Amino acid sequence: MEPNLTKKQVGILGATGLAGQQFLASLTAHPQFAVAKVAASERSAGKTYAEAIGGHWYCKEPLDEAHAGLVVEDAAKMSANGLDLVFSAVESEPAKTLEPKFARDIPVISTASAFRYEPDVPIFLPGVNLGHAGLLAIQRRQRGFRGFITPGANCTTVGLAMTLKPLHAAFGVERVFMTSLQAVSGAGRSPGVIALDILDNVVPFIRGEEEKVERETHKILGTLRGEAIDPAPMAISCTCMRVPVLEGHTESVFVQLAKKSSPTQAAEVLRAYRGDGLEGLPSAPRHLITVRDEADRPQPRLDRDTEDGMSTVVGRLRADSALPNGLKYVLVSHNTKMGAAKGAILTAEWLLKHGHLT
Repeated sequence: MEPNLTKKQVGILGATGLAGQQFLASLTAHPQFAVAKVAASERSAGKTYAEAIGGHWYCKEPLDEAHAGLVVEDAAKMSANGLDLVFSAVESEPAKTLEPKFARDIPVISTASAFRYEPDVPIFLPGVNLGHAGLLAIQRRQRGFRGFITPGANCTTVGLAMTLKPLHAAFGVERVFMTSLQAVSGAGRSPGVIALDILDNVVPFIRGEEEKVERETHKILGTLRGEAIDPAPMAISCTCMRVPVLEGHTESVFVQLAKKSSPTQAAEVLRAYRGDGLEGLPSAPRHLITVRDEADRPQPRLDRDTEDGMSTVVGRLRADSALPNGLKYVLVSHNTKMGAAKGAILTAEWLLKHGHLT
């Protein structure tokens, strides 16, 4: 396949996994990015992509013929030559080695958690904290990179931080309690969510998930001061559970505000939220947050694909009498679109628009 040199040439690490497949599906016919290289483990190297996945394509969108014919490279040996950008969809452990290797030369936008909590690494959430891009120059200087590493948030963090951002700006958020009901696709193909574990069942523990959501939300909603991010000064407590839903994380959120807000006022603030600098980007939704008024919405099966999975859907917005200035609501966020690959692509579009991808 001849590269389209009018577009930024990208490589995908972990291309055969669920998140890697979502990257390929979302990059088909993308107006700014073209997939030039795909990489996976050594056992897939040398095969065409179609051969490597062996018919196990999990996306609703069809596999693009051009992508199917790409020869898979060993991620440990793939070079950055000819690439402008790498999307990383590998697990956290290999990401610790692979992502800095590529960041020495080109930007790396990741779905892995390996570098999320480093002080010079921003966790970008499109429309929420792209002002944290000031950390990229600091990271380059401190690590000697020509590129940089920027991971997206954990998929469970996405809907929570997205909805808290406008509420915090308008009313101040002091305390948050959240319980998640998470889709099995959030676990990829890892053990512990096979059919007999999850059917007719709720699994009330996801290792490390609650700590990730609490820590990442503080960082994402924090303020960049000098060379570091001051975490947002709010208390956050989460319980994260796995449920028998294929895609779409549902979260029940209780918020204590600094200033009183009626549910109607809060709904207006959420509906009006447009984020920062996403206008005109190919993957940007028209509404980052969609508010439903029906008593029984949102539901993952009905609402996860709102604006192609890029809008967080909020409903059951009510006052909460158990908390001072209390508010409670339910949200649904698409965990493999805005919460993973397509959210990372939207971040890349923003970085390109603002001159961070040269």
